[in-house]
Amino acid sequence: MIDHYDLPGGGREAMLRFGPETGPVVVVALPLFEEANRVRAFAVSICRALAACGVTSVLPDLPGQGESLVPLAECGLEQFSEGIEFAARALGHDRSLYAVGIRSGTLLDRLTILNGRWHFAPQDGADLVRDLTRVKQFATAADDTIAGNAISTALLDDLIDCVAWTEADGGPVRTVRLNTDAKPADHRVPGMPLWRRAEPGNDPELAKILADDIADWIAACEG
Repeated sequence: MIDHYDLPGGGREAMLRFGPETGPVVVVALPLFEEANRVRAFAVSICRALAACGVTSVLPDLPGQGESLVPLAECGLEQFSEGIEFAARALGHDRSLYAVGIRSGTLLDRLTILNGRWHFAPQDGADLVRDLTRVKQFATAADDTIAGNAISTALLDDLIDCVAWTEADGGPVRTVRLNTDAKPADHRVPGMPLWRRAEPGNDPELAKILADDIADWIAACEG
């Protein structure tokens, strides 16, 4: 269902909510910028599959992202992280909270107190900035945006040194990657990198595989 969460200072952002009214809550963080559009339908499929497993999830629009009215140029990692924090807390403070991050979405949960973090194909900030720089090279000299996004220098500076949360930072973390990704992972799954496609796509079969893994991992965390 369509819902919302409130931000400090009176702001409000939209979010989708799925699943039961009790039990653990998963907040899903989409990748930043254009990749978010390419995997949004896929993320919704994961949320629906989680609901079928009896797990609640929320898929929020973060400040400066999606349908947010906040200009992206005014946002940094702190604002994105606040969105994750307040979206996660919107369903109550008495429920266990977990983050599911996709790609650069794994960079956005660092300010939130969570019971665990599940990461799919995590991308660090330096790699994201390199991707953005390559896109910028194809823009005209008069263009002050990257792939249609007015991105502040401060945000790029924040991203350069940002990496996904690890167990060394505290709390359980599970990293899942595609079979074609050679980087370290706790588990690998078959599938195609939807974030690399020119147009938005979906893979309900992969979404079900990932949702089952998330649900089983949360059950193990909950003991």
